[in-house]
Amino acid sequence: MQGLTVVYLAICAVLCSVDVEASVFPKWNMTPRTHNSQNIVSESRMTSNHSKIGVLLLNLGGPEKEEDVRGFLYNLFADPDIIRLPKILSFLQKPIAYFIARNRAPKSAAAYKSIGGGSPINMYTAAQANGVMQELDRRGIKNATCYVGMRYWQPYTEQALERIKQDGVTTLVVLPLYPHYSISTTGSSLGVLKQAFDKEPGVWGAHKLRHTVIPYWYSRPGYVSAMAALIAERYRRFTPEQRSEGVTVLFSAHGVPVSYIDAGDPYKDHIERCATLVSEKLGSILRAEATEGGLSIKLPGDTGEFEEGCDWRVRCRLSFQSRVGPVEWLRPYTDDTLRELGAEGVRNLIVVPVSFVSEHIETLEEIDMEYREVAEEAGIVNWQRAPALNTDEAFIKEMADMVEEAMKAPDITVDDVLRTATTSPTSGSKSGMSSRAIATALVTGAAGVIAVGYAMRSQGALGTTAEPPTQIRNNDLAACFE
Repeated sequence: MQGLTVVYLAICAVLCSVDVEASVFPKWNMTPRTHNSQNIVSESRMTSNHSKIGVLLLNLGGPEKEEDVRGFLYNLFADPDIIRLPKILSFLQKPIAYFIARNRAPKSAAAYKSIGGGSPINMYTAAQANGVMQELDRRGIKNATCYVGMRYWQPYTEQALERIKQDGVTTLVVLPLYPHYSISTTGSSLGVLKQAFDKEPGVWGAHKLRHTVIPYWYSRPGYVSAMAALIAERYRRFTPEQRSEGVTVLFSAHGVPVSYIDAGDPYKDHIERCATLVSEKLGSILRAEATEGGLSIKLPGDTGEFEEGCDWRVRCRLSFQSRVGPVEWLRPYTDDTLRELGAEGVRNLIVVPVSFVSEHIETLEEIDMEYREVAEEAGIVNWQRAPALNTDEAFIKEMADMVEEAMKAPDITVDDVLRTATTSPTSGSKSGMSSRAIATALVTGAAGVIAVGYAMRSQGALGTTAEPPTQIRNNDLAACFE
């Protein structure tokens, strides 16, 4: 018993010294989950004698004011998807989360204060939901109500489900606001739905509710065109002289640990394909506007030379941001890429937050403040940042298109999506951390929390249960969703 106490205190001591940003996927139960009518978007607008349609937008959520930050951090680290402890140490989950939240709240609150005191992600998501509902109404679908369900902050997914149940929805379209599939975003959000559906089959069973999921949508022409149009608008802000010098477009995507990809997460593949598609569309837009000298554009990964005789030259690159801790995350890192671009003589840059559909701390603070400073120090003098899609008219119409098409297509259920995530252990892997991994985590000091959280993932402990690692098969996803 004394030994367990020592381990407990040691882990808590390490975790209290952690330097962790609040921008990683953040649920906390210290405050009641009260209904916030402003955030849950709309009152019932169902038409009698018709199927009652619900559209559920899923997102991460974020603290709306500085007082929320500590709870936001608690939710983050109380989630077993973020810090995954072996069964024998699972009782430490909430104490660890409490100590980290208490320790990190002041610094994280300062970061949110720098962008106005809280995350605007709830505001933008609510506006997107209202926009989709209005667009559906304009198209004659007047019996649809949009709901917002956040994974880690109010309005929680469970609150949205309660409203859906109260409204008597009979057809539900689930639209995660993550263009690219990852087990850490879409997979986690759908996991909450599965728990709720399995808990109340009499409410959510197929005999009561028809539901279908749009699991990812990064390659849809409407989304690609909307992204390219936002970048093109920023490109037009450069002078003819700056365009003739050449412009670099840097797609900055949220990173994930490499261990996710090694386990079969398709996220990296989705991001790379998305950046290529958007770059191609951007090229077609800019070529139509180019002078007689024409335009040459290089897609991400293309290291060749530009075409001869072109007045405008655009090179597209891809990098990954928001890494934390000592484990390997997807490369190249955005800050390193900015320094490389500066060393190469790049002067004109457009940064594109490719994996974000609304502004939040990763765009407003990490990109606009931290990375801009890195770019300027590297000698990049002309900085542009493409906005997130937010309530862009083309994006709202594209979401309405997705909803309409999903209602007409064969259903893809939550189980269908999550069934592609199978629990099959990799060779030699074990659920949980080895004693060596725990010891390594304990001696890493300020990086302890990430070592504890992700060393287990590198040991094969992905997923939300204490089962062997989650494996997502790309072929299964493609066959099911494309």
